[in-house]
Amino acid sequence: MCAFSFRRPCRRRPTQPPSTPDIGRLQKQVSVMSMNLSAKLDDLQRGDRHLETTVALCEIRTQLQELTKSVESCQTEVSEVKRDMVAIKHELDTVQQVKEEIEELREYVDRLEEHTHRRKLRLLEQGLTFFLTYAIFAAVLGMLQFGYNTGVINAPEVNIENFMKDVYKDRYGEDISEEFIQQLYSVAVSIFAIGGMLGGFSGGWMANRFGRKGGLLLNNVLGISGACLMGFTKMSHSYEMLFLGRFIIGVNCGLNTSLVPMYISEIAPLNLRGGLGTVNQLAVTVGLLLSQVLGIEQILGTNDGWPVLLGLAICPAILQLLLLPICPESPRYLLITKQWEEEARKALRRLRASNQVEEDIEEMRAEERAQQSESSISTIELICSPTLRAPLIIGIVMQLSQQFSGINAVFYYSTSLFMSSGLTEESAKFATIGIGAIMVVMTLVSIPLMDRTGRRTLHLYGLGGMFIFSIFITISFLIKEMIDWMSYLSVVSTLAFVVFFAVGPGSIPWMITAELFSQGPRPSAMAIAVLVNWMANFVVGIGFPSLKTALENYTFLPFSVFLAIFWIFTYKKVPETKNKTFEEILALFRHGNGSESDPQTEHNSISSDSVQLQQSAVSPVSGKRDPADGPHK
Repeated sequence: MCAFSFRRPCRRRPTQPPSTPDIGRLQKQVSVMSMNLSAKLDDLQRGDRHLETTVALCEIRTQLQELTKSVESCQTEVSEVKRDMVAIKHELDTVQQVKEEIEELREYVDRLEEHTHRRKLRLLEQGLTFFLTYAIFAAVLGMLQFGYNTGVINAPEVNIENFMKDVYKDRYGEDISEEFIQQLYSVAVSIFAIGGMLGGFSGGWMANRFGRKGGLLLNNVLGISGACLMGFTKMSHSYEMLFLGRFIIGVNCGLNTSLVPMYISEIAPLNLRGGLGTVNQLAVTVGLLLSQVLGIEQILGTNDGWPVLLGLAICPAILQLLLLPICPESPRYLLITKQWEEEARKALRRLRASNQVEEDIEEMRAEERAQQSESSISTIELICSPTLRAPLIIGIVMQLSQQFSGINAVFYYSTSLFMSSGLTEESAKFATIGIGAIMVVMTLVSIPLMDRTGRRTLHLYGLGGMFIFSIFITISFLIKEMIDWMSYLSVVSTLAFVVFFAVGPGSIPWMITAELFSQGPRPSAMAIAVLVNWMANFVVGIGFPSLKTALENYTFLPFSVFLAIFWIFTYKKVPETKNKTFEEILALFRHGNGSESDPQTEHNSISSDSVQLQQSAVSPVSGKRDPADGPHK
């Protein structure tokens, strides 16, 4: 009896058909079985072994059944191979389709990138129009108010102290001590900064609640109230009224320092944003100079004139109240925050003096898409956000670099500082006026440099120059008693210190904080940054007299240390924002780019953003597709 066994091949995965050796082995087994049947039939025909016919037929039947099973198994395997081949063909077709889609996506990204580049070039071609100039002038009156009230307390220091002495003697019948009168004057100086903290921190809420323009209009009520209180201080014979007036005008100035840079950065064209942002600081310096000039003894720096000097703060508030209603609201606020597209278009047409405002609208939509996940962000969410932590830290340190540079020590106490260096009182007051004049001139010089050289570069130059001349101020203080002309070195070093402040740290912190954030988190970021600025302002204002008493000739040494730290931080961490849209600046932090940014880095970040923009090609504001969008699938 012939022995026969058949082993069925193992089934493989659909994507991997049975190998050729398996099928060959099956064919070999079928051949062997056929040979065995043939041999068995031959044996029956010859009758060599005299086997019974029934037994032989049973064996033949068994062999035929085995052969039938083997053939059926072979057919099953062939069917599976066919199905596997069909599946493989389908997968190859899918791979080809994916490849074609990738090519189509790459072409779309290239088109979108080219369209974005053309749009940016058109934005860079926009110029200064009459109405834009008018709107900026009306807005920066708030910063002029800030500068005026920062410097106005400096020149009439002696007159205000004499008034406080008279009031105290009339009330209590005894003379006030010099130490206490210094403390009262320090309160008059520093309470302005306390109000500024409150106003600055409220700026984000006010900007979202009433709008940028609406917030500025309402803020003038505080400006008028504070100026009236200060102006009637002597008439009421109460230095508490002076403190209250300084506090209220501080709240007004704090709101201005938050709202004005925000408004200007949002209405300014891309290519003029740096220069127009510097106009903030120009208004501050003009206000400082005006307060210093009016504060000299020949004009209002007298016992009778100083209340008028303080009360003149009402003029910028009234002027802004008259001019600002004609100005449009921020187009970004109208489009992104309020979703009023038609109102935003009207505002842009007036500001650009043109009906062609689609590039601006597209740029705003791109910013809106880029920050949709951060819209309506609260202050706590901003602080806790990992994505926004880096720009927030940069914004805070930039504000600290402005205040802890030592510049407010010069603004608040420059007259006494110059007198301590050996100048007469009259010469010290004129040297203080020189500080204001230099600030104005250098701020004017820095306006065209801001969009040519860049924010980061100018800030580094400014901090470096201030560091060098703060060392010179310390040296001049140390040897002024040995060498007579060293008092003049102190004056020159102080003026140079102010020059470098005007070049960078004077204007850039206000501007760059507004640039580092998109529309959603910008108000909260500005509120935090301005709060930090005013807190540092307060610390310097209240602490400098004690610091001066404790360190004497080494007064500026702590500021030198701070300047060195801020220079290193700026060099390592602060990115360049020159000629970048808000969308591109946001991409710098999203992709983890540091301060070193080159064209290739910018190209890559734009390419990455373009892929994200494809996912939301339909504008969430109007439902219209962008011109560069490809066809929907």
